[in-house]
Amino acid sequence: MANRRELLKVLCGSSAGLVALSYGFGAAAQTARREIMIGGRRVNTVDIHAHCVIPSVGELTAGTEFANIGMPAWQALGPERIDAMNERGIDYQALSVNRYWWYAANEDLAARVVRHHDEALAAWVEQHPDRFVGLSSVSLAHPELAAEQLEYAMTQLGHRGASIAGHVLGEHVSDPRFDPFWAKAEELEAPIFMHPNGAQNAVREGGLSGRGDLGNIIGNPLETTIFLSHLIYEGVLDRFPGLRVVAAHGGGYLPSYLGRSEVACAVRNNANCVNDKNPRDYLREQILVDTIVFDEEGLRHLVAEMGTSQIVYGTDLPFNWPDTLDIVLESPSLTDAEKAAIVGGNLSRLLKIG
Repeated sequence: MANRRELLKVLCGSSAGLVALSYGFGAAAQTARREIMIGGRRVNTVDIHAHCVIPSVGELTAGTEFANIGMPAWQALGPERIDAMNERGIDYQALSVNRYWWYAANEDLAARVVRHHDEALAAWVEQHPDRFVGLSSVSLAHPELAAEQLEYAMTQLGHRGASIAGHVLGEHVSDPRFDPFWAKAEELEAPIFMHPNGAQNAVREGGLSGRGDLGNIIGNPLETTIFLSHLIYEGVLDRFPGLRVVAAHGGGYLPSYLGRSEVACAVRNNANCVNDKNPRDYLREQILVDTIVFDEEGLRHLVAEMGTSQIVYGTDLPFNWPDTLDIVLESPSLTDAEKAAIVGGNLSRLLKIG
């Protein structure tokens, strides 16, 4: 593989007008880092929910059906990202490219796109090893290839896991054909971060149209809920008991209406569940969720249903959602040890940071 510093220079030069990957060769963050203290002790904070794009991937898609895939400059990596982290008090981000448009690509193009993303992220992380880790965004439409990509990213590039969507072009990822990927994730002890895309697999065209951006506001948590429910009821988490899945947006609606999910297999004659344990058990053992619920009661409820060990900090940067760090820090329902675990301790262990 090419020297990552050289790769970084190539990526910078191929993205006209963007400074996405130039940080580390002279640019400097301007904002002093906020240091987070809990109980008089400095703690590390780790953000699992961090978006980015690699604009130079456009060179691979030129002349294809993906040629006009947008790569917004404000989502690219540059000094502004570190400034934003410093302002909020974020020590580490686990970066992922999570728009998943390459799920629709043929195997050859998907392989090249993912390799490009993974190596670009590795180059960025190498420049800032004390601020970032990478997650591979594998081409899950091709499960055997996805398994190979995950292994390459983790063993050769130093990535700490993978990011996937809640479905593959409408297909549930609980289908046994995806087992090669799940098996590899378990083998590598790779945490899998799931980020949705507006429930495009579940809602009829126009079903979330109208005011309020419902495709995002309702669709994203809905897709997450469907994804987790399939992993539970269709036995994926039983087949791969070492698997750890981190679900965006507080786990969707599953933790909020868990009682209904708990009784489904018993009261619905057509449920056909194959899970070995109660849904609640998976939420307390194999499923983690981020803090993007935006208020103290939402956070308190997540902890009550899942336990502190299953809650991790997420921001959705560079999108402008309210930050949840202070909600954790100021929570009257959490001990100092629980706060430290949620803002960084749980992810430090899961992602092997520090």
